[in-house]
Amino acid sequence: MSIERLNPSGMAFPGMSQGVGCGDFVLVSGQVALKDRQIVCAGDPAGQTEQVFRNIEAVLAEAGLALGHVVSLRSYLTSADHYQAYASVKNRIFADNPPAATAMVVTALVLPEIMVEVEAVAWRHALAKAPTV
Repeated sequence: MSIERLNPSGMAFPGMSQGVGCGDFVLVSGQVALKDRQIVCAGDPAGQTEQVFRNIEAVLAEAGLALGHVVSLRSYLTSADHYQAYASVKNRIFADNPPAATAMVVTALVLPEIMVEVEAVAWRHALAKAPTV
């Protein structure tokens, strides 16, 4: 069984893969609100969350999967005040088949404009309805 490195066009960064497929699982690296290598939706946690899930969706697509294959999320928020905005987007996307999830408040993320970061684990055999962002 081989390991696949998943790096959608325009999302590759040195020293990391955006996702790694290993066996039945795909592990998606922490995604932030980057589009075309620029931070988007500064000051808007809901807008940043939308972009984060678009990025997760793009990584999963490289493995032939969709958001409906996600079985676990780990989220980092720079303020508890951002949780409601984050949760409203996540709950809409995963309304029918929510994954296991953890949300943590952290002091900071890698850049001060980033408010939300999300890691995902997808299972190739999930038969969940495939939500989209």
